[in-house]
Amino acid sequence: MANWVLYHTEGCHLCEQAQSLITVLLVDDSLQLVDIMSDEVLIAEYQTSIPVLKSEQGSQLCWPFASQDVRQFFTQIE
Repeated sequence: MANWVLYHTEGCHLCEQAQSLITVLLVDDSLQLVDIMSDEVLIAEYQTSIPVLKSEQGSQLCWPFASQDVRQFFTQIE
């Protein structure tokens, strides 16, 4: 089973939408939330593209995405 990271920041309504969409599709607790404000490198990398879903293999799915996009992303990675 793959592990997933959602790069986000507090107060971002798009990030909240992405988290809700993703957690409905996961059958376990394999989603790790990482607030980009905790690291200057993450801020520089993701400040204009969050929310971003990332697999443990390094593949990324950038917003905007829908349920179908997330399902397809999960299928391609697993």
